[in-house]
Order: sequence, then structure tokens, then C-alpha cells
Amino acid sequence: MTSTASFDLDHDADFPAPAPDDVVWDLPGEGPQRLSLLVLPHAGGNAHAYAEWREHLPADVRLLIGQYPGRGARFAEDLPRDIADLAGPVVAALPAGVTEDLVVLGHSMGSLVAFEVVRLLQAAGHTPRHLVASACRAPFLPNPSAVYPERLDDDQLVAAIKERGGTDDGILDEPELREIILPSIRADFAIDDVYRCADEAARVDCPVLVVGGDADPVVPAEALERWAEVTDHDFATRILPGGHFYFQQQLPAFFDLLSGALGAHATATSA
Repeated sequence: MTSTASFDLDHDADFPAPAPDDVVWDLPGEGPQRLSLLVLPHAGGNAHAYAEWREHLPADVRLLIGQYPGRGARFAEDLPRDIADLAGPVVAALPAGVTEDLVVLGHSMGSLVAFEVVRLLQAAGHTPRHLVASACRAPFLPNPSAVYPERLDDDQLVAAIKERGGTDDGILDEPELREIILPSIRADFAIDDVYRCADEAARVDCPVLVVGGDADPVVPAEALERWAEVTDHDFATRILPGGHFYFQQQLPAFFDLLSGALGAHATATSA
């Protein structure tokens, strides 16, 4: 079992504490690890969807991926009810030592989880070196593209997911697989719909990079600039062609944009 950092979290979930390796996937490269990149998935997403990022990272960057309740080895756990159910277990499960040089990245709702993860780490005296938010509103803003999953039947919810992209349509069209994945997707969207940082003056004590797609219907590129208000450190916005999952067809270009956050040689030579 991987050893974990110790954090005191006020977390009242009903399910037993999951195994750290089930909460945070650990995919190191070869040789000494210069820094770690923690990735927090989008609403309805899972760690498996981001595992291919390993091949686009240099060997000295350790890839960590959060796995939320209700999927993978955490399938039997209670579904998440709020952002704390997503962020808290990830912080508690981080392998020992990674907080010394850590970049935290989230996509879509995962950016809000990433923001809360950084705040938890910061409060514990382990501020990450960089926060990267992808395709998401600033955390103090209301959700402009709420899904309201409680109002949708399964077919309507599937249609909404397909419109956003990011999920294999073959999975969504298979009744048995839909029955497995839709509960966690409903739970995630319900959290994303209502999340708004209670402390509008909350700040992260690190630089922030925001990346988005120029044709994203969920979070227009111009809305990304509001993330500048969560930091007093360096801030930058980068835009790539594409929609809400703009990076899927251009991962090498996406990782090129992360070069500042990840430091020298941020793109794998094989990418």
C-alpha cells in the first residue's frame, strides 16, 4: 500500500475510508520524479479516461489521477453529495512526499475540485506550485450551463452528456453499461450545478493557468479570465481550437501549453 500524507479533514461521509490507491491512481515515469501532476476528472469522468496522459508526459513527471466515489474500485461507495466528497478523499490519499512539488489540474467540474484540493493543501501548509483549470467557470461564479439531472430521465441525460462530449457514445448506448455509469454522472452534475465557493474572497497562493476551447458552448473562452481573481500570483489564459473537450484530439499541443506549469521539458519526446 502506498504511504500517504496526513491531513485533518472535516469529512462526514457515511462510507468507510477507501484505500488510498483506489482514490488516487499513481502512474510514475521512469527514474527520479522531478514533480507530480495531479489530475481531477470532469463530471461523470473517471481516472481511466486520463491514464493515456502518461505517454504525453516526460519520464520525470509523476502522474496522479483522482478517482471519485461510485466508479472503478470505489463503485460500491456512497455517491458524492458535495464538492467535499470529491476533494477531501483525494487530499487524504496523496502519496507521501508529492506535495513538495505538485501541480494540480482539473478539467471542467474537476477544476472546481482542483481549486478545493489546493485550498485544503494550502491550509495544511503544502501549497502546490501551480493550479491549472481547464474549461470551467471561476469557482465564485454560479454555473451558467447547469444540467439539472434530477429533471431528466435517462435518455434525456444521455443526450445532454453526448452534447458535451467526453464520453464514449458506445458506452452510453449500451443499456447495461448505462445502468452502471449514470448514477455517478447524475451525482456529479448535481454537485457541479450548485457549487459556488462560499468564500468569494478565497485565494490560492500559487500561479494559475487556465486553458479552454475557442468553441466551448459550456464555458466560453472569454469567461475564463475571471479565474484571475483567485490569485495574486502569475495568471495566464491559453486557448486551443475545439469545444468543451478541446484537448482530446490535440494532447501534444495541450501539454505544450502546460510547459510553464510543469517546468522544463514539459512534453514527452515521444509525443
